[in-house]
Amino acid sequence: MEEDGRFEIDFVDLAELALPFMDEPAHPSKRQYTKPHTVRWSERVDAADAFLFVSPEYNHSYSPALKNAIDYLNHEWWRKPVGFVSYGGVSAGSRGVAALEAVLTTIGLVKTASTLEVNFIGTRVADGVFTPNEKESAIIAHVLDELESLESALRPLRRSAALSR
Repeated sequence: MEEDGRFEIDFVDLAELALPFMDEPAHPSKRQYTKPHTVRWSERVDAADAFLFVSPEYNHSYSPALKNAIDYLNHEWWRKPVGFVSYGGVSAGSRGVAALEAVLTTIGLVKTASTLEVNFIGTRVADGVFTPNEKESAIIAHVLDELESLESALRPLRRSAALSR
């Protein structure tokens, strides 16, 4: 993705971000954040124009850490595109992504049609590095193309929503 060159990337490792289980007193839609970690997270998400989530599947569903990070915010996600690289066993994380779709729609994220799904990723990592095969490289290129086109299409909607708040 870095080699693609079209995107300025802010890598966020949720383990390093270390958001506690949702601890804000007000609903995220009010945007009345009281915790420094929430303010920092809000600023990062607000600054982004698109997202590529890399997420495993847990018990036929999404990553709890990803769901918590999404739930912390509301307006910051509005009308921004999101793509996925999912991984897991036989289903390659597809069930986790499918389980998140209602959440994404509710907060206004717009999912790409394409998703890179990687089966048994543990067998594909050497010295801590995952190397995609030719098919996976083509799929991620398509996901990035969709993110770019959706971002351009959604930008005017984000601007008009920001003006109305």
